[in-house]
Amino acid sequence: MPTSRINTRFAKVKAEGRAALVAYMMAGDPDLESSYQALCALRDNGADAIELGAPFTDPMADGPAIQKAALRALANKTSLSDVLALAKRFREDDQETPLIMMGYANPVHKMGYEAFAAAAADAGIDGTILVDLPPEEDQPIRDAYAAHDLSVIRLATPTTDEARMAKVADGASGFLYYVAVAGVTGAGSADPEEIRSGVEMAQRVSGLPVCVGFGIKTGEQAVAMAKIADGVVVGSAFVEQARLASVAKTPQVTAEKMGLLALELSTALSGEVPAK
Repeated sequence: MPTSRINTRFAKVKAEGRAALVAYMMAGDPDLESSYQALCALRDNGADAIELGAPFTDPMADGPAIQKAALRALANKTSLSDVLALAKRFREDDQETPLIMMGYANPVHKMGYEAFAAAAADAGIDGTILVDLPPEEDQPIRDAYAAHDLSVIRLATPTTDEARMAKVADGASGFLYYVAVAGVTGAGSADPEEIRSGVEMAQRVSGLPVCVGFGIKTGEQAVAMAKIADGVVVGSAFVEQARLASVAKTPQVTAEKMGLLALELSTALSGEVPAK
């Protein structure tokens, strides 16, 4: 069942005494072939799970780097169906790496929750992060996902108190995405000690692995966050590598640049035992 890929990977990472590297990339930026090769490069260079961005016209939670990536992907006419096809292609020879689709609710709602859930499961998607769909409004999609064992991965922030965290955790599965800063993706980095208590509370209340993201770009920053979290999420830094490589107009260059960053981050994390 799809969810077991997430559970199995976090169990493996925990047994190895390290934090997971969760890498984000935008599907269709600079093109779908580059995206496929980038997926493989991320996996081959130590990404434990991959968030596959679905481009959307109004990415309100994202900073300039990911906003521009979404616009480039949309200019290439990348659709939600293309994102699912990309995942399905990756699954042809990889049955282990967790794939999480990250995006916004409107395209999924337009396809229809039941239709999307069936298509996502068929493509090998393990769950989604729909950043603009709060717990109060996601029961219909949870019902659709349940039939296919897809995870509803939710977000929490440093302003999420314990009562709200209980609501966030109710019905969530896979892992919890802890947004380290008050702001959009790529907007500065947090001091791990300032969010330690919030991460610990999220772990305790949810009973799920907690991955910290937003503003983590280097191996040093990843190692610092690994001291307090079960995983670190890196997004804008990978998207920026794809942008820089796109000028070469070759999928291989995009994959190489993203792979090198994944290797830097995974190598740094491999020597760090998270303190819980």
